[in-house]
Amino acid sequence: MKNQTKPAFIHVLLIFSALFHSYSTSVSAQEVEDEKEFDYSEESGKGPNQWGNIKKEWSDCKTGKIQSPIDILSRKAKVIKNPERLEMLYKPTELIVKNRGHDISLQIHWLKSAGSIKINGTEYFLQQAHWHSPSEHAIDGRRYALEVHLVHQAKDPKVKHNLAVVGILYKYGEPDAFLSKLLGNISATNDQIHEKPLGFVDPTHIDIRMGAKAYYRYIGSLTVPPCTEGVIWSVQKQVKQVSKQQVHAIRVLVHDVSKDAY
Repeated sequence: MKNQTKPAFIHVLLIFSALFHSYSTSVSAQEVEDEKEFDYSEESGKGPNQWGNIKKEWSDCKTGKIQSPIDILSRKAKVIKNPERLEMLYKPTELIVKNRGHDISLQIHWLKSAGSIKINGTEYFLQQAHWHSPSEHAIDGRRYALEVHLVHQAKDPKVKHNLAVVGILYKYGEPDAFLSKLLGNISATNDQIHEKPLGFVDPTHIDIRMGAKAYYRYIGSLTVPPCTEGVIWSVQKQVKQVSKQQVHAIRVLVHDVSKDAY
């Protein structure tokens, strides 16, 4: 958080979590599960500027040199000739919506693998996807209505960059088909429901541009404590569309309508 912009806004998220029992360390073990330990309000004493002071193991949030998210400046981006395609090989999976009380998380469980992407010859397996509103990344100073992060992890813990995240931005426009289906299934969820199965869902229906070459690539960090660095970020250049009603519905689900004017 020290040298790169950390937006101060309320974290609105839905989470897909793939539970890979063969992994000794998972993304969920690295990210903080209980968000009551931190927030996005600078007045609370637990906001982004204080994350690095709350716990010793969160020190990267304060002293890290390559923190995410960032404002991507297209004029400074280096164009790579013949870049590798961002190939994603995902599989349908069972979806469970889980209410943690202070937000709602959607967890996906696979018996084996959820599928993967390959970066520089290393295979990274899909573990979770979650949405932020407004977007965490900005492009040329513009922050968007919504952003989804698809988080992947290499099976080999010795890989230099063990985590890879694909980010996709949304602007206001037509309703997103995947979110329409998803939100329609979980609209009845409330604080008393711990988990609710939603059947099998194919992650490719998020409508990622399969094999896309147009994306921004940089090495950054997790965007929440412990702000672990060395994460490979691939932010898709093409911006998707989402309706204002869908963004509002997400905020209602996590009990936050304070940013609806965005």
